[in-house]
Amino acid sequence: MTLASLCLIVLASIIHATWNLLAKRAAAVGPVFVFAYNLVACVAYAPWVLYVLWRGTVVWTAQGSAVVLLSGLIHLAYSLCLQRGYQVAELSVVYPVARGTGPMLSTIGAILLLGEAPTGRGLAGLALVVAGIGLIATRGDLSAFRRPGGQAGIRWGTATGGLIASYTVVDSYAVKALGITPVILDWFSNLLRFVLLAPVVATNPRRAMIGMRGHWWSAFGVGLLSPLSYILVLAALRNGAPLSLVAPMREMSMMIGALLAMAILRETVGVWRLAGCGVLIVGVIALAGA
Repeated sequence: MTLASLCLIVLASIIHATWNLLAKRAAAVGPVFVFAYNLVACVAYAPWVLYVLWRGTVVWTAQGSAVVLLSGLIHLAYSLCLQRGYQVAELSVVYPVARGTGPMLSTIGAILLLGEAPTGRGLAGLALVVAGIGLIATRGDLSAFRRPGGQAGIRWGTATGGLIASYTVVDSYAVKALGITPVILDWFSNLLRFVLLAPVVATNPRRAMIGMRGHWWSAFGVGLLSPLSYILVLAALRNGAPLSLVAPMREMSMMIGALLAMAILRETVGVWRLAGCGVLIVGVIALAGA
């Protein structure tokens, strides 16, 4: 991996953790907030997309269109799942669990569905990911699982992680195999989410506007930062960075997210959750090298 690609991934990780902090602060708004920040993203990145289209470098094929459509649907499910997770659990639980379970589920899928033989390093990575998730969720106290809502962060984080694994594979194929420009892929994915969520707002626009009171700046932040963080990752992939290295390197955002949750949201992160993030990151790196 080149230094330029490395810098892109590090910057993307910082931006990713930042926009998730903003999304957590607007968690109560739900799907309407997802609609709002997708509207911002579509408007903000439209000039860049129009420029790329004007240059005539984009060639649409049936396969490419189908992949873009599939990507948009997976990203929609991911956005809604993540926002729901932030409604019922803390950022310092949902975010690292979501980021960590993606590679874990990809490995399990490769073993069960593709018949790949698990290596010792891969099994150790799986064990470390599970241990890290346990530390994050319980903060060293297993009785936390039995408390009301004690498993909510794990459930929603794991579901989100599965969707992350899905769109990572689809989008990597889009930019590396089909040559789709990252900003084109991400913008049309945002446009699809905007169109599909529009009926949610249209049924009761007044309630939607009331719900967004005090959250428009967060929507602007997520709308600008979320596409940027992902476009940087896709650009690194398109420049030749291997997915097996890019995926685990992105997980440094777990620790950044936990620190932001502690410093800004005043969540009780503590040494156990920070240790869990560290264990999770080591596990993901082990999975990548398995």
